[in-house]
Amino acid sequence: MAVELQVLGWSIVLGLVYVLFAVTLVTLQRGLGWNASNRDGETKPLSGAAARADRASRNFLETFGFFVAAVLAVVLAQRSNAHTVLGVQLYFWARVVYLPVYTIGIPYLRTLVWTVSVVGIVMVLGALF
Repeated sequence: MAVELQVLGWSIVLGLVYVLFAVTLVTLQRGLGWNASNRDGETKPLSGAAARADRASRNFLETFGFFVAAVLAVVLAQRSNAHTVLGVQLYFWARVVYLPVYTIGIPYLRTLVWTVSVVGIVMVLGALF
């Protein structure tokens, strides 16, 4: 199996970690009753780590579609190479680092880590051109 597909699989697991982590912090802040409810009506805005984890989870989803498309296109086109392997690894490890950095609230480092993940996507995509 191509390394790119293996990293894609682990990235799916990582995406689930993002969602479950955010849901856990949100539930701790709003309560189990809110989580089990239909969530109709106004809710108090999230704050602190719960808000940051929720935003990090949404941010993961914003980039993940591009990552999936790039990986699948490269593998289907049989254009895998050392740059695409490095690209998927950069994306994955940057996203691993991104969740705690964003949740803790380290602003400039968060932006740097996000940039590394996007560079990883671009490296994979570059193999198609």
